[in-house]
Amino acid sequence: MLCRFSKAVYLLVFAVLTLILTGGCSVEASKRKEAESTVSKPTTAQTLNISKGATIKIAPNSPADTVRVFYKDLRDGKIREAIFLTNLRPAIEGLTDAELKEFQVDFEAIGKNVPPEIEINGEIISGDFATVTAKLPNEDLDKSEFQQIRLRKDGPVWVILTVDESAEKRIKAEGKNYFFNLRMETHEDEARDMLDRIAKAQMAYAAQHQGVYGDMAALIAAGFLPDDIRTSETTGYNYSLTVNPDNKSYSAAATPAVYGKSGKRSFNVELDGLGQPRLISRDAGPAKAK
Repeated sequence: MLCRFSKAVYLLVFAVLTLILTGGCSVEASKRKEAESTVSKPTTAQTLNISKGATIKIAPNSPADTVRVFYKDLRDGKIREAIFLTNLRPAIEGLTDAELKEFQVDFEAIGKNVPPEIEINGEIISGDFATVTAKLPNEDLDKSEFQQIRLRKDGPVWVILTVDESAEKRIKAEGKNYFFNLRMETHEDEARDMLDRIAKAQMAYAAQHQGVYGDMAALIAAGFLPDDIRTSETTGYNYSLTVNPDNKSYSAAATPAVYGKSGKRSFNVELDGLGQPRLISRDAGPAKAK
């Protein structure tokens, strides 16, 4: 519902693991990003070979082999082993098995979208950086296309670059807390967006009902809000909507289901003197987040 990757799963996947599954650029898109790349691009001949479905010989422990093993581990549910092959490693190596299990469903949902065999058609090494071209599902998961996956050599091993330098610095600083913090931030962003959606839904509903606002059930029945807003199971937040007795004004709120785990910030939206929705955000602490 709320998350960008809702076709497959819930939230973490959404923000980080989509970068893994579709972390490379498509061959066409890479031409537009040439100035940003730290490695050389395929030559015209190589591109023609890719379009014809060419294959390459994969040497053990090479960049191409790293990509192959990563997707195999991801598909096989070997989450820790897979993430160890990426620059997300500091975010997972400190997690206990119990902590990792909290994200297991999310990771496994991504793995289900990995083809049984990854077609790898190109490998270019330039110093400590490399680009591997592989056929992977696109962002919408409706078809596969050749994409370029960037890697960096760290000591004797190659590491898949799933996040940029600024995110990598944050991951190293936060370590095992990174995924937990990211989950909260994602929930908070989506809670803010959902309250904005409620405000727009009320405008549309009132336009159809002589200026009268609707309660949560009415907005869901009208198709303006998703049904899973009723629970925090997929949203991480509890939502409430109160329509005043005259049905001419309303207020809405979003509070984390579990403070410090699904979110920290609480959000409220109410109408100002001009009848315009106004959003208020604050960290109300665990006592207020119920």
